[in-house]
Amino acid sequence: MGGELNKLANNVALERDVAAAHWRHLLNQFFSFIFPKWHYRHLHSKTNRKEMKTLFFFARIVAIAGLVTLVGGGQATAAKQLAANAYGSNSAAGNTFVFNGNRFYYETYGSGLPLLLIHGNGESINIFKGQIGALSRHHKVIAMDSRGQGKSELGTAALTYEQMTEDINALLEQLKLDHVKVLGWSDGGIIGLLLAIHHPDKVSMLAVMGANLEPDAAYPWAVDGIVRMRNRITAELARSNNPKSLRLQLQFLDLLGNQPHIPLADLTSIQVPTLVMAGDRDVIRDEHTLSMFHALPKSQLAIFPGATHAIPAQDPARFNRTVLEFFDKPFAMPDTKDLGWFD
Repeated sequence: MGGELNKLANNVALERDVAAAHWRHLLNQFFSFIFPKWHYRHLHSKTNRKEMKTLFFFARIVAIAGLVTLVGGGQATAAKQLAANAYGSNSAAGNTFVFNGNRFYYETYGSGLPLLLIHGNGESINIFKGQIGALSRHHKVIAMDSRGQGKSELGTAALTYEQMTEDINALLEQLKLDHVKVLGWSDGGIIGLLLAIHHPDKVSMLAVMGANLEPDAAYPWAVDGIVRMRNRITAELARSNNPKSLRLQLQFLDLLGNQPHIPLADLTSIQVPTLVMAGDRDVIRDEHTLSMFHALPKSQLAIFPGATHAIPAQDPARFNRTVLEFFDKPFAMPDTKDLGWFD
């Protein structure tokens, strides 16, 4: 934490230096535009000394006001960066609960209607650092580290999406919440779908980003990559002094390569409004994403142009706008066929 604070302090100092140079340049332009015959370099001339003193007095006021504004902005930027880095390690917002003998960690932010965030494979609450600030201005945001990830315990059983879904349900039971809005990214989207299928009373609206129903829904390059990673880690495991970490990585790869197995027909049981999202260059095949969209009874579709599976991190502003518009506006499914063009 000390290293992060030193880095932020250096950033603020740099912003101050840049701000000072910027305002010296602006003053030069200010003098030239307002007082054409009095350029900034004339401050050191022997002529017009009385006028220069008056001008310099007002210029100092302008410069100080500008520097205070910019330095304050630099400090605000640093504070925002520090807050984002704290997500997932914020003792003021964090709490734990125990379910089936395992301790799980979660954090809450903001106020309003509850919105549950579910992260992806091998990640933690901090992966939503681009979302929590924006979403918590409108909702009470709840984010949990999934089993074996972040600060939540793994337990002894092998990881499954069904198991992690029950963990999430236990969190909502702990908080005495139902009918919550749910945003799931990647594996979190899979868990969100399973939560809506098996615990429909817990979900009021669902938004999933880059989710899939079968492991072969990914493009071949991703499927092949998972196999290569599994082979490499298996080889490392035979000679490793830290087998626990490698075994956990293999469990994460098992989730990606061998799970889930959700029948497409099961999506028809999800009766809440659902937003299906993906990047136009996602890891999940386009046709699979479209099949999910069409199978869901109450669905909207958002394919982000010029975007990847990682758009929540790479372009959080665009992603957040889309999610908030879905959650906060009345749900609708307008259809072109209802425009009556061919009646």
